[in-house]
Amino acid sequence: MRNAALVLGILGGVIAMAIGFFSYGYTEAIDRLGEVEGLFEQVGNVDLIRLTSFLAPILAIAGGAMARARALWGGVLMLLAAGLMYNGFGFNVFTMFPLGLCLLGGILAVAAGKPDEPKAHF
Repeated sequence: MRNAALVLGILGGVIAMAIGFFSYGYTEAIDRLGEVEGLFEQVGNVDLIRLTSFLAPILAIAGGAMARARALWGGVLMLLAAGLMYNGFGFNVFTMFPLGLCLLGGILAVAAGKPDEPKAHF
């Protein structure tokens, strides 16, 4: 379960990074170039989008990387990344896979107990 959590967290973080690049770039482009009425408009909370674009992929990748050695900590980081992505970006066609991967990886990491290592985190 720890290996599955590792793969799911890293893969979810990489996909979230692509979404983060686009989202941060979109908010920056609208700030610099201005809005086009009815076509390109600024989001409601720019700071939340930028914070989510930066933090969510980092938390997901770090949580996935920690999943083998420290399953509980890694799982909590992946669950935080999923919550942050849902809060910042919502659930849509672009975020459903990174959200699902981070959520499942976090659940698997938290649920990983004695079968994988003699030292459980519970």
